[in-house]
Amino acid sequence: MFSGIIEEIGLIRDIKKGARSYKLAVSAGKVLSDLKEGDSITVNGACMTVSMLKEKEFSVDASFETLNITTLSDLKKGDSVNLERAIRLSDRIGGHLVTGHVDGVGSIASRKDVGDSIALKIAAPPNILKYSIKKGSIAIDGVSLTINDVEGSSFLVMLIPFTIKMTTLGSRKIGEKVNLENDLIGKYVEAFLIHGNREPNKDTIDMEFIREHGFI
Repeated sequence: MFSGIIEEIGLIRDIKKGARSYKLAVSAGKVLSDLKEGDSITVNGACMTVSMLKEKEFSVDASFETLNITTLSDLKKGDSVNLERAIRLSDRIGGHLVTGHVDGVGSIASRKDVGDSIALKIAAPPNILKYSIKKGSIAIDGVSLTINDVEGSSFLVMLIPFTIKMTTLGSRKIGEKVNLENDLIGKYVEAFLIHGNREPNKDTIDMEFIREHGFI
C-alpha cells in the first residue's frame, strides 16, 4: 500500500525488452536507503516488485498485463519517473490510500499556469470518471491529488509548487499519457452496495447490516 506522496524522481537507466515483458533499471538515491529485493515500489503509480539492487539503481520486471494497462510500455531510456516505497503501518498517510494497481490511462488535455501553480485537465475513460467526484482523491502517475471538478469526459486538478518540484507532473505536456488510479474507498463502497446484500432475507443495507459486517 502507498500514500501517493512521491519520495523521489528516478531516471530510467536501461530497458530490456522481452517477448511479453520489460526489465526496467531505474537510477535512484533516496528510495534505495532501506530497499530490499522483493520489496514493493511504485514507478509512475504502478506497483512493482524490486528484482535486483545495485549501489545506485534498482530493477523491476513489468509483465505483459502491466505493460498493457499502464504507460510503462511508452518509457524510454532517460525518462523521469515518480517513485514511492510502500508505506509502513506506523507512517502518516499524507495523501490517500493508493494500491499501485492502475485502473486506466488518461492524457493531458490542457494545462494552464495559475500563479505559482498549474491547472491540469485530464481526459479520462468512463471507468475512471465513474468514481471521480469533486473534492475526491485520485492518483495520477502515483501522485495523490484532489479533483477540483469534473467536466464531461475530463477532470481538473491543481499542482501546487511542491508537487511541481517533487514529481514529474509539472513537466508533462498536452497529449502525454498518464496512469490513473481511482480512490480505493469508492470502489469498495460500490462493490458493497451492489453485492453486499445477498444474504437471505436481507433486501437492504442498513446500519445494523453495516455493524454486523464490521464496518463500524
